[in-house]
Amino acid sequence: METPRWARVTGAVGIVVVGILAFVGAWDRRWIADDGLIVLRTVRNLLAGNGPVFNAGERVETNTSAAWTYVVYAFSWLSGVRLEYVVLTIALVLTTAAVVVAMIGTARLYSGRAVLVLPAGAIVYIAVPPARDFATSGLESCLVIFWIAVLWWLMVRWADRRQPTPSPALVLVIAFWGGLSPLVRPELVIVGGLALLMLVIASPGWVLRGAIVVVAGLLPVVYQIWRMGYYALPYPNTAVSKDAGGAKWAQGSTYLWNLVGPYALWVPALLVLGGALIALTRQQRSRPSRGDVSLLSRVRTPGAMVTFALVAGLISAVYAVRVGGDFMHGRTLLPALFLLLLPVAVVPIPLRRGTVALVSCVALWLGIVVWAVFAATTTGMPQGTTVGRSGIVDERAFYSQNTGHRHPILASDYLDYPRMRAMVQTIENTPDGGLLLPSAQFTYWDVVPPPLPIPEGGAEHVVYFLNLGMTSMNVGLDVRVLDQMGLAYPLAAHTERLDNGRIGHDKNLYTDWVVADTGMVDVHPFLPFYLDEEWVDQAQVALTCPQTQALLTSYRSDLTRARFIQNFKSALDFAAYRFDRVPEYEIQRCNLEPPPERPAP
Repeated sequence: METPRWARVTGAVGIVVVGILAFVGAWDRRWIADDGLIVLRTVRNLLAGNGPVFNAGERVETNTSAAWTYVVYAFSWLSGVRLEYVVLTIALVLTTAAVVVAMIGTARLYSGRAVLVLPAGAIVYIAVPPARDFATSGLESCLVIFWIAVLWWLMVRWADRRQPTPSPALVLVIAFWGGLSPLVRPELVIVGGLALLMLVIASPGWVLRGAIVVVAGLLPVVYQIWRMGYYALPYPNTAVSKDAGGAKWAQGSTYLWNLVGPYALWVPALLVLGGALIALTRQQRSRPSRGDVSLLSRVRTPGAMVTFALVAGLISAVYAVRVGGDFMHGRTLLPALFLLLLPVAVVPIPLRRGTVALVSCVALWLGIVVWAVFAATTTGMPQGTTVGRSGIVDERAFYSQNTGHRHPILASDYLDYPRMRAMVQTIENTPDGGLLLPSAQFTYWDVVPPPLPIPEGGAEHVVYFLNLGMTSMNVGLDVRVLDQMGLAYPLAAHTERLDNGRIGHDKNLYTDWVVADTGMVDVHPFLPFYLDEEWVDQAQVALTCPQTQALLTSYRSDLTRARFIQNFKSALDFAAYRFDRVPEYEIQRCNLEPPPERPAP
């Protein structure tokens, strides 16, 4: 029986209302994170003609999502609007569209049935504060859930058995969209790979299967070849910096509970269980006949789509837990949460199954709404901006408090963060250039000067500081910005991971290496008192290690044809290369001659 007109209108209104709530919720918590500003530094370099780099002259991929970088770049180039406003607008549009498209896709599972569909899982998602925090933030979270939502909608269309055979055009569109997964975010290959596997299994004929593989793989393979030749790595430098392949199960479990516990996420999980069971119930006409036992009949069904979303969500959650999660409250679990909620983004309220079924479903839905009000008004991390033993923090609250801006969006808002105004002033006061190091005082920076003779116009300024985004976006592109953790500094990224370090921050290159690497004056009193001349000498020798020299050359030398080919061949070796951050130990590892002792002063 067809759905009554009033039910269709009510369902459509519900989808629109939740879409509006998603937009309003994202707008109310709008901001751009320090990590989001890192993306904009790369976009600035692209717009300036320096290429997709963080520092001009150094080919380092500091952004995990290649697709997000180029989406922001494209709209920035087309609009000419200030970058922060461009990225904010894109994020609001994609987040709202993702929630709406997800609901439309799930509603299609119940097309042709006499049911009223009401938003459920979509309400759960937008009620969780981190989902609204990272709806903007300048990071790729909005693009991730948009990509997932569109893939879900396409897959549900493909599984619609009202069309005996899906059109090849639809199949190839899904293949192309699914193939984008590693460019949107590397771990999304879990989701895209499962979708493509289902397409290949269920598609008749080897010609179409071959076309699926070609269409899905063409763009990511071409980009991968280019990435390995250009950056000399098989994946973004962020994966090296954070050792994304390492396992931190205990920290990951803490991270999972840090999201699930405060908002009692098990409550909506129980409430939507009924909706999930209904969603898994196949329509009689969608079931294969007794004689139809082909893979197509088993894979291309609404039930299989529900299984796809749940399996992809569970694997994504397990992966996030395995790597230890993140230091930002809830962020890396949001894609898994979104996937798990897709089958119940809307739930069916039966109109022809009697009063008991109708009342029960409505009661479950009302329970979800009540929980959503509770979750939306809950402070998940009541300790506020304090970084506790877990290393996890409410990132938006942290920067809001420490900048004094409720909605820190512009790079200039972060000038009110400790040390930032002093950094800008120090650069203005040192026209000869130098290496800026953060001092213990928030209003002062130590400067290691460049050696004489000073070139005309001054030597370069180099800032060595953890917060790359706010730093790099408040200085010119001629200022090199490096970090101890290695997001933009491969020398730091390739150090050994610190045991029991804060998740996402468990690398810390000693400053002596940077003095040696930049060639600044290496003697007191020009060196800050806390730096040791002997360590700087040792770092200078350690930098001559052939493997380290090869690494530095791979991203600093001119990109010739020969360099591209050599980078491509060596990308896997560079990805695996690690060295000790203690210069003396590194000298021993490389069998180098220690530096001669300096004469006593």
